[in-house]
Amino acid sequence: MTIFVSRHPGARDWVSGEGLRVDRFVAQLDPAEVAPGDVVMGTLPVHLAAAVCRCGARYFHLSLELPLQRRGRELTAEIMRACGARLEEYRIERCTADG
Repeated sequence: MTIFVSRHPGARDWVSGEGLRVDRFVAQLDPAEVAPGDVVMGTLPVHLAAAVCRCGARYFHLSLELPLQRRGRELTAEIMRACGARLEEYRIERCTADG
């Protein structure tokens, strides 16, 4: 299953416009609903991204180069494309206190 996590309509429009298959759109991710082999895309806090990876799913972070004047505002899919929106895969794990 492919899950796209975002509360922003522009991000949902962007991923749909990229021709990527998404099975579920959610505003907030419950890691308990992620299964091994799932693909999770979006912008997650690092502890949730680590939980996704820990259960055997793949995490693709929605990255873009956002100028300071655009921060804190809703973005359209077109603005996201202009800012170089892309999905980048990350494998994240929490390290122990001793390294």
